[in-house]
Amino acid sequence: MRPIARQAPDTQALEEAAEWLMCLSAGEVSEAEQAGLASWRASSPERERAWQRAERLLGKLGGLPPELALSALERPADPARRAAITHLALLLALAPTGWLGWRQYQQQGWAADYRTTVGERRQLTLADGTRVYLNTDSAIDVRYDAAQRYIHLLRGEILVQSGADNLQRPLRVGTAEGRMQALGTRFTVREREGRTYLAVLEGAVRIEPGAVGEGAFQVVRAGERADFDAHTVGVLQPTDDSPSAWTQGMLLADRMRLDQVLGELSRYHRGVIRCAPQVAGVRVSGAFPVADRQQTLGMLATTYGLSVEQHMGGYWTLVSAR
Repeated sequence: MRPIARQAPDTQALEEAAEWLMCLSAGEVSEAEQAGLASWRASSPERERAWQRAERLLGKLGGLPPELALSALERPADPARRAAITHLALLLALAPTGWLGWRQYQQQGWAADYRTTVGERRQLTLADGTRVYLNTDSAIDVRYDAAQRYIHLLRGEILVQSGADNLQRPLRVGTAEGRMQALGTRFTVREREGRTYLAVLEGAVRIEPGAVGEGAFQVVRAGERADFDAHTVGVLQPTDDSPSAWTQGMLLADRMRLDQVLGELSRYHRGVIRCAPQVAGVRVSGAFPVADRQQTLGMLATTYGLSVEQHMGGYWTLVSAR
């Protein structure tokens, strides 16, 4: 006998369940709200199935994720709250794989306040005048409150130019590895493979690794760069304007390995760009337009005597010796 497949609740019931979850996460639940939830659940089998899914997902997540719970505090008609309800309803539809769905959803930055797709760059001006430039395939959350101005880099790379704040709140940028506090400055931050890369162009930035106690920090000044994980900060090294060249659509290379140049170029384009092992270590110098893959590959081929083969309509590119 074939097993009977469980029928998923309809979309409307899932969205209503998501809205109840957000309502209940906003604070202490009143007796009237408890009675309202009970009445809603009893009103139809669809709604009861939707709420059972919500309870299973909540158990797996250990509570409503804070990125969604924050939206419960917004005005009922707020677009951010509406979007959060829609996202949460999608996770309910994915149950019982909602936990994996949430992890992917969080890692990809789909719930981010601001994001860019592959090849897209974007400039923002925040409420205090701080300017944030998002590089390709990047995502950030922005949280301003009475105590601080906080930008969370979820993925990718940003350039921050701090603005003056009448409330004198510190401006901080956080990543999975820790946080940085701007000291009247202009700087770039990149999150990659479990490390954060910081380059300070003006002013200074204080690094505080996430797993180290309060009071342990490293100050990075203009003309310096450093990388860090949750425990330690790497050795300070000199830097130039190359970390911010992407804001002008350029990649600056100074004796950079060819495989590294192609790796950087691939960030801005869908598809695969690879080089043969024999030429991977060729040292490359120059300025290359990141948006024009064909022009950059042509410049590399002409200057360094390379062969460029493209297949599948340009989706697969191989650079090798001529």
